[in-house]
Amino acid sequence: MTLRAAADGPSCYSRFVNEWFCWQYVEDRHDQIADALVEHVTITVAALLLGVALSFPLALLARRVPRLEALVLGFSTGVYTVPSLALLPLLVPFTGLSAATVVIGLGLYALTIVVRALLDGLRSVPDDVREAARGLGYGRARMLARIELPLALPVTMAGLRVAAVSTVALTTVGTLVAYGGLGNLIAHGVQRDFRAELTTAAVLCVLLAVVIDLLLVALQRVLTPWAAGAR
Repeated sequence: MTLRAAADGPSCYSRFVNEWFCWQYVEDRHDQIADALVEHVTITVAALLLGVALSFPLALLARRVPRLEALVLGFSTGVYTVPSLALLPLLVPFTGLSAATVVIGLGLYALTIVVRALLDGLRSVPDDVREAARGLGYGRARMLARIELPLALPVTMAGLRVAAVSTVALTTVGTLVAYGGLGNLIAHGVQRDFRAELTTAAVLCVLLAVVIDLLLVALQRVLTPWAAGAR
């Protein structure tokens, strides 16, 4: 608490006042809030990248071998049904009480959305486009990189946006292993009935989800300039 606040009386986030929002709390604890926000962003981005890295080969495998599609989708959906209260403790013996535990857990949760988005995106590519590419001498790998993935991008990005917003929210459960970013502040606010801390962290989570979603929309527009006319 600042000297000015002490002279004027109890601050708006003291135990005597305990308001739901207090800008003085943000000013006094800005270092703590910034550290939690940076940790939240880092874990969220790392988990999304891991989810995409795992989803890409799984989606290609499911498309290449139709018999395995049900198995791949069942696995990705099954992981999502495991409660975080169970999944994170299962990872602790292998990764310890570290941010890696949360990143791996959230990356696995993202599979159920990203794998389906990639499959739907690849299936949205018209067959006549593939036939034309084959006629021009495109091999399987070149067609995937130059034709299919760019055309599948709008559908894939829609799924990635859902996964990103979901991951921002799920990152808060990392407080189970002390790496929950803003979730640590939320948990502390709930335990201590610290309203200003709870509200500030919750609002930042919402704003972070909106910012990441807008960044993905902007990225999609940069990567798909041909779709500007249609929009």
